[in-house]
Amino acid sequence: MHCPRFSFRFYLLAVIGLAAGALALGAATWGLSPARGDLLAPPRGSRGPGAFASGHRAAQRGGTLAPGQRYGRFPALYVPASEDAPRDCAVEPRAKGAPAPAAGPLLPAIANNQILAFYGKPDSRSMGILGEYSKEDLASLLQGYAKLYDDQNGPDGVVTAFYLIYGTCWPGGEIGYLKDSVVQDYIDFARDRGMLVFVDHQIGKYPVSEAMDKLLPWLKYPNVHIALDPEWRTLAPMQEIGSISAEEVNAAQAEMSEYMNTHGIPGEKMLVVHQFQDRMISGRERVRADYEGVLLVHTADGFGSPALKRASYSYNAKATQIPLKGFKLFFKTTVKGAGYDIPLLEPSEVLALDPEPRLIIYQ
Repeated sequence: MHCPRFSFRFYLLAVIGLAAGALALGAATWGLSPARGDLLAPPRGSRGPGAFASGHRAAQRGGTLAPGQRYGRFPALYVPASEDAPRDCAVEPRAKGAPAPAAGPLLPAIANNQILAFYGKPDSRSMGILGEYSKEDLASLLQGYAKLYDDQNGPDGVVTAFYLIYGTCWPGGEIGYLKDSVVQDYIDFARDRGMLVFVDHQIGKYPVSEAMDKLLPWLKYPNVHIALDPEWRTLAPMQEIGSISAEEVNAAQAEMSEYMNTHGIPGEKMLVVHQFQDRMISGRERVRADYEGVLLVHTADGFGSPALKRASYSYNAKATQIPLKGFKLFFKTTVKGAGYDIPLLEPSEVLALDPEPRLIIYQ
């Protein structure tokens, strides 16, 4: 949802001081070299098909994974490749230009981390925090918030991200696009710091397939994932809540999987879909989450009181066939009539949600 310009809480600025003690979110986070962004080798002793990018910390949830079983299936996503595999998912650098290893899995970052993202449109101060601060300041603030979550989430780590509104729904359902050069700038900046980027499309009056056609080329960048927001699948944004069907969600995943296969894009990529009302995903019980290479993240959107936020999340949690869940929070705004969370849930309260959200977004 859009969130007009907010008054940033003083305590958030103070969090910057925590960044010095925050977890390192660099090369090991996504299997990237901070200087080059090269692919790196998988952890020694692992086996099975590769999934791009290691997590910040080792998966420490019980069980074993049979050789050849995909990490993208649950609960296998959360376990090491074998009992003799190292518990640490650190990666080893390889020479620049050397071919990627033929075998050996790297856990997707979401397997053993929270993904912590700041949301918005960099050229708009009224559409979220990304329009309020520079990339450099946002990165520092995100590290401070990562420390707050990492202090609460047990064996898991935290990976930070920018969540860009790329396609914005305008009156009549037309779509305005963020400049590709701006998106590229954020991708490059994030890559060099071990951060992720989500590229979000609001769909508007057009078929979901057209939104996917605009999003898919961004997947060529190893640190990029994509998102669809059904709220804005409408001709009348800010006046009605839009929707997509389960069949459209499944078709989007199938298109994404085929695109990745055709273009040789390795590993697992996230596709985020937002929901805070029943009608936003019609026939939700028919949504699948088993497409090759695609990790579907079902995110509870919407602002309000803690009780309302928890109720919205509980409704999304009923879609158990989509095991990866996300949660969105809204900072206070100074614009009259604009919605926000009153009060904003603390990290410990967010992590107490059941199931624990893997993607946490602040707007």
